[in-house]
Amino acid sequence: MGIRRSYETTYIINAVLEDAEIEAVIQRVNSFITDQGGKIVEENQWGRRRLAYPIEKKYNGFYVHSVFELDADVLPQLERYFNLEESIMRHLTMQFDSKLHEFRKVRAEAQAARAAQMAEESKAASNGFKKSDEFEDIEIGEE
Repeated sequence: MGIRRSYETTYIINAVLEDAEIEAVIQRVNSFITDQGGKIVEENQWGRRRLAYPIEKKYNGFYVHSVFELDADVLPQLERYFNLEESIMRHLTMQFDSKLHEFRKVRAEAQAARAAQMAEESKAASNGFKKSDEFEDIEIGEE
């Protein structure tokens, strides 16, 4: 048994597939990781998105990001699995950095707080001006 490490992987599934088929692909990947003695820590489905450039003449993909723990010896088998799975168009697996994860979490919270503050300011500004308010007719040059 090798050294157990944390990894994160992002993979793109062919978006032409139905939702049930996409869920089946995700389940197969998760099952492969757990069957090899791994543990899924976090999974985020980013959904269907337009690709920056065509992959295999396809312009859209379904993005999935997973964080998991796995023995380092098993990682080449996972890479081979991704390459053999026909529904997965691209993948990238990296060693997980917990400091980077904390930074991302703090940044996301700050962005959410900033968005809430801007929404509140926008709401306050719209409450100050009502469409029913009328302006006085003032002619320029006459007092």
